[in-house]
Order: sequence, then C-alpha cells, then structure tokens
Amino acid sequence: MSSSLTAGRTTDTVVSLDQITKADVEIAGGKGANLGELIQAGLPVPPGFVVTAPAYLEAMQRGGVREALRTRVAEAAGADTATLDALSEDLRALVAGAGMPADLRAEIVTAYDRLGPDVFVAVRSSATAEDSAESSFAGMNETFTNVRGADELIRRVVDCWASLFRSRACSYRISQGLESEPAIAVVVQAMVDSERSGVMFTADPSTGDRSRIVIEAAFGLGEVVVGGQVEPDTYVVAKDGPRVLTTRLGSKSFKIVRGPDGHDLQIDNGPGAALQPVLTTADILGLADLARRVEAHYGSPQDTEWAIAGGEQYFVQSRPITTLGPETQSEPAPSGPGETPGAAVEQTPLVSGMGAAPGIAVGRVRVLTDPSQGAQMEAGEILVAPMTNPDWVPMIRRAGAIVTDGGGMTCHAAIVSRELRVPCIVGARTATTVLRDGMIVTVDAGRGVVLEGDQRASRLTVPARADADAPAGGGFEALGTRVYVNLAIADEAERVAALPVDGVGLLRAEFMLTDALGGVHPQRLISEGRQEELVTALAGSLSRVTRAFAPRPVVYRSADFRSNEFRGLAGGEEFEPSENNPMIGYRGCYRYVKDPSLFRLELEALSRVREETPNLHLMIPFVRTTWELERCLELVDESPLGKQRGLHRWVMAEVPSVMYRIPEYAAMGIDGVSIGSNDLTQLMLGVDRDSEICAELFDEGDAAVLAAIHDIVTAATAAGMTSSLCGQAPSNRPEFAEQLVRFGITSISVNPDAVDAVRRTIGAAERRLVLDAARGSGR
Repeated sequence: MSSSLTAGRTTDTVVSLDQITKADVEIAGGKGANLGELIQAGLPVPPGFVVTAPAYLEAMQRGGVREALRTRVAEAAGADTATLDALSEDLRALVAGAGMPADLRAEIVTAYDRLGPDVFVAVRSSATAEDSAESSFAGMNETFTNVRGADELIRRVVDCWASLFRSRACSYRISQGLESEPAIAVVVQAMVDSERSGVMFTADPSTGDRSRIVIEAAFGLGEVVVGGQVEPDTYVVAKDGPRVLTTRLGSKSFKIVRGPDGHDLQIDNGPGAALQPVLTTADILGLADLARRVEAHYGSPQDTEWAIAGGEQYFVQSRPITTLGPETQSEPAPSGPGETPGAAVEQTPLVSGMGAAPGIAVGRVRVLTDPSQGAQMEAGEILVAPMTNPDWVPMIRRAGAIVTDGGGMTCHAAIVSRELRVPCIVGARTATTVLRDGMIVTVDAGRGVVLEGDQRASRLTVPARADADAPAGGGFEALGTRVYVNLAIADEAERVAALPVDGVGLLRAEFMLTDALGGVHPQRLISEGRQEELVTALAGSLSRVTRAFAPRPVVYRSADFRSNEFRGLAGGEEFEPSENNPMIGYRGCYRYVKDPSLFRLELEALSRVREETPNLHLMIPFVRTTWELERCLELVDESPLGKQRGLHRWVMAEVPSVMYRIPEYAAMGIDGVSIGSNDLTQLMLGVDRDSEICAELFDEGDAAVLAAIHDIVTAATAAGMTSSLCGQAPSNRPEFAEQLVRFGITSISVNPDAVDAVRRTIGAAERRLVLDAARGSGR
C-alpha cells in the first residue's frame, strides 16, 4: 500500500482531511470530501484523516473477496426482505473475513497517533455515492463515536466497510439506480465532547424556502438528532439579519455523553430538563452565521451537522440538500407545546406535529412499533411509528404517508422520505396511542396535521404538484423541450407519475425482469416450461407503470443484461459465456438476434399491456450495426406487438456508429433515438466508467462526447426522428442540460429527484435562446 500523504490521489490509502477537497469524492467519499472542503474554506472542523475507498477495494482484493462482493451484490435487485437480509449477512461476513492488511493497519495507526496520544475519535462511513447532490445515504452506513486505541479503531474501520452491505443500504442503492461497484471510505475524526449538537439546513427542507435556516438541537452528542432518537428543539431563522422567527421546544428525554469508561453513556434528562431550550439566542445567531458562510462557499443550500463544546462551534458534516424542490406555500400547523402559535384549522386534528416531507395522503392506519413488523403493512397504508430511523426505509417506500411520535424534520429517515416523496409528519408525540390500525385518516404533511376520514374535498393545503394528465401545467412553466423521467421500479410509478413530467423516457427492464425471473436464468425457466409465469409477472409490473402515466408515453428499454450479470442468476453458469470484457460483449440487440427466447417473451408481455394501455413503446439497446437491428425489427414484426397500431420503435444511441447510421435507421422505421450518455462516453473516450483508476478520464462533458451528441441530435432532426438523452449528466450538471437544449434535442429524461432542477435549467436555457435570437434580429 502507498504512503498516505505523498502518493498520487488514485493510489492514496490514508489522507489527512486538510489535504482533501470536494473534488476528491472518488477516494474520500462524500462525507470526507465535504469535510475537507470545509477546512479549505476556513470553517471550524475537528482534525482527522480518511481511510480511502481505494484502500478498501485493495483490501478486499487482497483478501480474495472483491469479485464475490461485486457479483453477489447484484442479487439484491428484486430480492424480498428475507432474501435481502440473508444476502446482506453473507456479504458482510465476506468483508469481515477479508480483514485488514498489516501494512494498511500500520498506516492507519500512524495517522491516528498524529492526532494525539490515545485520543477519542469518531469513525464514520463515507460511501463514494454518499452525500452527493443526487442521493443521500443518510444513516445507511455505520458511524461509531468515542472510539479509543489502535485495536478498537481498526475493528471499527472494518465494521464501516461491512456496513456498505447492510440490507437498508442495498435497498436504497437499488432505489436510486446505483449500479456501479459499491465502494466506501472511512473518516476518522477527533471527537468533539459535545455539550450540545444537532443539524442545520441552510434552506427550509419542508417548503423549499431559501430565505430561511432550520436548526435542530439536542443535548449531548448529535446522534440522538440524526438518528431520530429524541424530538429535538427546532429553530427557524431568517437569513436577513439573521433573526429568529420561531422556536419549537422538543421533548429531549435523554442525551448521550462520553461516560467514565470513555464510551457512550445514555443519561435521562428528566421532565424539567427535557423541555429546556438547548440554544441561547447568541448560539442560534452564531450557527446561522456559519450557515450563511457554508452556503456562500458551496453556492447551494447545505445540510450540515454541528456541535458546541467549550463555547466553540464546529461543523462535523456538510452535504448538498438532496430533496429541495420549488418553494411551496403551506399554512402553519396547529400550535403544540412549546411552539410559536400558528393558524387554526377548521377540523380539530387527531394529532399534529412537524411536516418533514410535504404532501397529502389518505389511507388506512398501520401502527408498527418495530421495523421487524414490516410484513404486516400493505402498500399505501399510513405508517405510524414511535420514531423514524433508517431501518424503516423498506416500509417508507411502501407507505402512503408516515407519522411518528418523535424525531425531527432533519433526522435521517425524514431526509429519505423527502427523497422518496412520501408525505411525512414527525414529532407528533401521541400518534401511536391516538391512531389505531384500520382508521381512515388524511395526512396533510404541509400543515403537519392528521385528520379523521377522507378530507381531500375540504380546504386543505395542496402541494405544488402537476396534474397527472397535464404535467406541464398546474403552475409549472411550459417548456419547448419535453422532460421525461427514468424509472426502474414499478412500485415507484404512482409517486413519480405525480411529478411534472411528460412521460417515462427510460423504463429500465432489468429490475422488473429480475423480479419476474425470480432469480432464475431465463433459459432454465424456459426449459422448465415457466414462460407464462414470466410474461404474467412482467406484464403486471408494466401495467402498473403505464396506468399511472397514461396517456403520457412510457418507453420500455428491453433487457440489456451483460453476460456476467446473467451468470449470477440460478443456472447462469450453464448458459452464459465467460467474457473478458462483457461491457462490449454479448448484450443488447445482438443478444436478441443470437438468442431471441427472452426477447420474444418481453414482446409478448408488451403486447398484452398495450391492448389496455397503448401508451407503451419499445426501445432497443446497444445497437451496433444495421443488419442486427434489421433482424431485431423482424422479430418485433413477427410478434403480436408488431401488429399493433401506434407502436413507436426507438433505439438507444450508445455506440458511436449510430452517428453514421441514423438515416438508415430512419428508413427502417425507427421513430426516435435516445442517447445513453454513460455508454457513449465510455466508447468515445475508451474508458471504463467503473474503473477507479481511470475515473478522472470519464467526462460526459468532454468536447468529443458533446460533438458526438450534437451530431446525433442534428442527424435525427434531419431524418425526422425525435431525439432524447437518458444518462446521468443532465441530472448532475445543469450546464450539460443547457447544452442539449441549444443542440435542439427533443426531450431529456432524468432521475425523479432531478426533475424540478432540470425543468428550471431548461426553462432558463430556452429563455436565453429566445433572448439571443431577439438580440440577433435587432442588429
């Protein structure tokens, strides 16, 4: 292993936080990169170091388990809860068995000794997809506080590595469509012996109001806040001034401090102390000043964690707010104990609390006291629980809404509920005793109230969401460029369909097919005569999506498993070749031509669904040559699907050869092309997007890639075809989306959590084009 502070960034294993910036996410993870960036900005951060993601990957390689981890983690897609839990246990056992190489252990201990003799440290996971603007792995991986001594430190680093494969982390990774090899860094940071701590948003996450700062605070260590273990105080501050607008005192029943033995000690606060304010006005304004500084440095709203010790204020984490949409107006919730009075509502609420994720839902109550009871809950029910924490993620995904006794609106599960767009009320205090299983209630999370019965027809706060049949209306700016959404999981269809989108530009087959296959290779399933089972299951999932979006179009990309992915299914080794480079091997259109058995079953499922919902269309992936596409289209025409009117046939533009063949494809009856910018970038630049060594070479904004995209869009327009793009870049980089608009692209398809931001970017780009044209004509 390389020296920690002198080696190049791609081979570093242990790096001091003060040598890291926000550009180092690939080696330090989101948490580590953000902490390093805070130090670079001159903000107060406790010292520490990072055990990098390359160090983890090399340790797994040398331990002989890396390939097994990479292969088996794919089994999580479509797995039920019991299967996922068993898989998670197996994967974590592999990590623990690989252990810590002796030379890496020595580097970690040396860096630890530099912090001081036997100091207490926090050991915190920092996944390379964590705390980015696209996703928040809030609480998904492990954090350990008050760790002391080399042996305990090494043990906790390995525990953090293993937490990469916890059930809830695997589930969340699937829901976010993260398909690359999981990797994790570990932050080791000198402990702040916190007297008071908490979280702070530099914009209001429940309303999108960027003129406000929201602070949540508790006594002792901040884990009680971010883990949703107590109901914290909540302070809302106006940025101008700053000045305190509202104070809501929570019931902080206990605190966690450093005990006499150096480890965490839980202490009951008692009735009197539980309702005492955590922060003085001076504390609040001091934190607000730090909030304004960190937001100014990053240029975007931030979600931070802070601590106060010895009169000094520290940042211990900062990340982009992943769920901030357009600002909404909602009436204040009814007053609660210790709360600034708000406006009354016409009907007396059953319970009230704080709106953590806006929206209105009506459904039957399901009271659960532990996530192990999740099997009792039906999809669409109102989940009522004592407290929210990341273990509840599988239930949150199925819930119509969430109501909890405790927690704060910046606790980890509240963040996830906003990301999944599930209405959520926290801090309702008596929800689990007042609400009963089977009750029909209306949850108005915008106002933080739960009302008896179905109150949707009454005067409730309606969130700013577009009508399902008119996605570009409902108060949203009309755009010339259509905005589609990428979707992989049928369970998400109803929620995503409520977003202001024009349809589904990329419905990924893989998750739905994995579910339909039941973990069995399609050839084995066919040999067992179970074709109808697959077609029925796939058609059911497709129908759920097409019905939710009707009459808007849904473009289904047929299966694009690579041979190494198919080998992971039961019986896969019997039917799949072993390839050195499956990324450019036996996949996509060519696979359909050589072995059309699974493709024919997909076509049958699509045909059945289109008989009832004709808004479903077909997209063929990874097309290399004209002859293979011609044969593939013959398979479509021979199927029942090919005889249906109004079917649009699309191809993915991933292979550079498409630039030369668009006129031929148009002549063959192809209606549109959708640019897969991830694969196109790989093949234009000759770089594996999953390679950590070559990561800096992978750039969708490279001039050569942009030129290729320009040529594809231009050729499609000339041929009378529509053009779209469904890669990650428009979700991550606003300037990329603007460039697409300037090229004249017909539509852009993005992840659900990026819809609002991309709509704003497209609107601004279109207005600039109109202004540029007007200025040009006036010369």
